[in-house]
Amino acid sequence: MDLDLTGRHALVCGGSEGIGRAAAHELALLGADVTVLSRRADALREVADALPARGAQAHGLLACDIGDLASLDARVRALAAGRPVHILVNNTGGPPGGPAHTAELDAYRDAFARHVLAGQTLVAAVLDGMRAAAWGRVVNVVSTSVREPIPNLGVSNTVRGAVASWAKTLSRELAPHGITVNNVLPGYTKTARLAQILADRSRVGGVTEAEVAEAMQRTVPAGRFAEAHEVAAAIAFLCAPAANYINGVSLAVDGGRMQSI
Repeated sequence: MDLDLTGRHALVCGGSEGIGRAAAHELALLGADVTVLSRRADALREVADALPARGAQAHGLLACDIGDLASLDARVRALAAGRPVHILVNNTGGPPGGPAHTAELDAYRDAFARHVLAGQTLVAAVLDGMRAAAWGRVVNVVSTSVREPIPNLGVSNTVRGAVASWAKTLSRELAPHGITVNNVLPGYTKTARLAQILADRSRVGGVTEAEVAEAMQRTVPAGRFAEAHEVAAAIAFLCAPAANYINGVSLAVDGGRMQSI
């Protein structure tokens, strides 16, 4: 199986922690040169310095707020002009929880900008390099909510569905250029996002976070939460040459929790 990414340059968003950091590590293990992107330069430096490297691998960082679309576009285009990006891992933190019907319009606007508009900005900024190489990978880290909405995550459910439809459309448009576009749908994964959900449900339900966690784990056939590296392994595989003919899919990594096929 060909998993070799030597000579490919990967841009991993949300790379300072959680699934993004784990994805950066897995891609580096496969030989990719990795640039990690997030707002915190200090955290990114620690991540970049810790990435495995062999031979001529060159890892870097890009400190940028994904919510500042003008700056994001300029910074990523400058990066890609110097080192064409062949792999884009489009990953950012989810919107705050709460019901859909009580959410403010600004919450929807902000989430749409950070997920859909930022994704479009990133793809547009790196697309020339992928076309020139006649090879590219876009992997969006989304959520199982694109198939089964998650209670009390109204804004997130709405915007994640938009990302999935955007990605499916792109997958059909870009396939003739040797570029695949896929989604990874993490289930309950040990990240800061899960910690936020546990805290919110504990506060609303008047129970401990441990009790919330136990109840959530009972809904997972695997009986546990995922580790970030388990989701990252799926991301890395979709980026590898072995996944050349996998395009336009939404792959759940959820321990079997979803009821749908």
